[in-house]
Order: sequence, then structure tokens, then C-alpha cells
Amino acid sequence: MRIAIIGAGAMGGAVASSLLKYGNGNYVISVSNPSAAPLKPLEEAGAQTMHDNTACVKDADIVIVAVKPWIVESVLNEIKTALDYSCQTVVVIVAGVTGKQMEAWLVKDNGDKAKLLIAMPNTAMSVAQSMTFIVPVNASVDTIADVTALFDYLGETMVIDEAHLPGATALASCGIAYAMRYVRAASEGGVELGFKASAAQKMVLQTLRGAIELLSVEGAHPEAEIDKVTTPGGITIRGLNEMEHAGFTSAVIRGLKASVKS
Repeated sequence: MRIAIIGAGAMGGAVASSLLKYGNGNYVISVSNPSAAPLKPLEEAGAQTMHDNTACVKDADIVIVAVKPWIVESVLNEIKTALDYSCQTVVVIVAGVTGKQMEAWLVKDNGDKAKLLIAMPNTAMSVAQSMTFIVPVNASVDTIADVTALFDYLGETMVIDEAHLPGATALASCGIAYAMRYVRAASEGGVELGFKASAAQKMVLQTLRGAIELLSVEGAHPEAEIDKVTTPGGITIRGLNEMEHAGFTSAVIRGLKASVKS
């Protein structure tokens, strides 16, 4: 399958390099970008690179547009005349632009509409651990399956409706930063407890891996796992209660809600 990627910035470049690394050779990747510097490592990794967006989308099965929100309209208008809606699918990676807007921008003069989806991966796709959300705007079941299969190579995918995309982005895209902040805080706590920073971070990371694996078991629930390590009068419950006195749960929820405010 041929994949054209418009934009080689943080998202477009990561999708391209990750598909080249983790796609098991199932995709032929073309990438276009106005500047040459971001294209060089992608070309070295096996992508065909260029500066012409319309040339890039030619013969592609799936066209991924990963540009800044304020230039999405101009890019879609630029490439739509070169697209064949009977056999090509458009996937846009963008926040703050609605599917309805993009669908309107892609309508051709004869009224034809593009097969269109929104995708929202996170930066963990660089290690094939993204949580990617797929939002069908105008797409058949087969089209959704093809796009989902593509992003499955980069981690986990979930098909959702557009109304839930801001919340999903807060949980999984902004959530990467929130998880990193916990790791930093816990590691700094480990230093205060007498460990070297590198050792403390190693402990925290492995602890998180263990927690993830425990919760990955079918039927597992966080509170049930917490109960297993909170003995009456023990040190774990004292630590948890101190965190709650400082507003731990409330702070997490408030942070997530703040992430979806316009």
C-alpha cells in the first residue's frame, strides 16, 4: 500500500519514520515538505521525499496530511484537484479543525466528496506505543479498517466519534506529558529518599511497567490492585492519603478538564 504524507514536522515525520521502522515493509512511503532538512533522515530511512505536495499524493492509496492547523485549509485546497476520490483516502492529523470544515474544503467543483478521516496519534508512536484515535468523517467500513490497520503498527488504535476527540486527546496526547510529569516527580522524590536520579527513574519506570501489566489482565481494576498493597495501618495507605490530602486525584481530573477547554 502506498502512503503519502504531507508534512515532515513532529507528527508527519514521526508517522513516516515509525511506519518505515515498524510497518513490516507493508507500506511504500512518500513524504513532502517545504524545507529539506526534515526530509533527509526520512530519505535515508527509505522514504521517497519531495517538495511538491501534488506530486507526493499521486498514486497514493492513503494520503496523510500532518501540518499546522492554520495551513490545513490551504494544503487541502492545493491537493484536492490531484486526488482521485474513487480510490484514495485522506487522513488529517490536526487539532482544533472540525471534520465538517475539512470535508467542505475537499469538495470538488463537481460535488465529489473525499473519503476523509481524522487521526490523533501521540508521540509514543516513535516506539510503536501510541494511543491513536480514528474519527471517521466520511468513510466506509473498509476505509476505516485500512486506516486502523496502518496505525495499529504504531501502537493501539480506537475508533471514536468526533465529539469525544477533545477528551481523548486530553487523556492520551496531553496525557503523555502528564505521565512524564509523574515520572519526574516520583524520581525527584526518590532522590530525596537517598537514591541517585538515574536509579530512582529506573525504579519508577519499572514500577509503571508492572502496574500497566497488572491492569492489562482482563477484569483488572485499579482499586482492586491498590487494595492488594494497602495493608491496614501500613505505609502505602499513609502515602496514598497524603497524596489525596494534597489533592492528587482532584488535580489530575482538573488538569484533564482544563485540557479540553477552548
